[in-house]
Amino acid sequence: MSRTFISNGDVVTLTAPSGGVVAGTCYLIGRLLVIAQNTVAQTLPFDGYVRGIVSVLKVGSQAWTEGANVYWDDTAKNFTTTATSNQYAGVALVAVGSGAGETTGAILFNGIGVKAAG
Repeated sequence: MSRTFISNGDVVTLTAPSGGVVAGTCYLIGRLLVIAQNTVAQTLPFDGYVRGIVSVLKVGSQAWTEGANVYWDDTAKNFTTTATSNQYAGVALVAVGSGAGETTGAILFNGIGVKAAG
């Protein structure tokens, strides 16, 4: 193994922002999207997923198709297929409908995204 290798990077340790973090919730820290693995108070270290297959809260009124681009809406605090003003988060792995009870979706998460125009 190379002396420069630190880890595979799927999970990273960061400092909890103001208000702390809640396990299973997504946070935008600078340009990095991270899903907290544990609940901690602000300024404490926490582990977060930045890459992997995850189940996420989505806009219930949106249908997702397999392979659709998915974005993080930091204002609404959910995942959406609307690119404008949102942070790219990955792609949908499973088609999901737009019914009232269809509020979660599976995505191939890539927390190192590019903010969409707008």
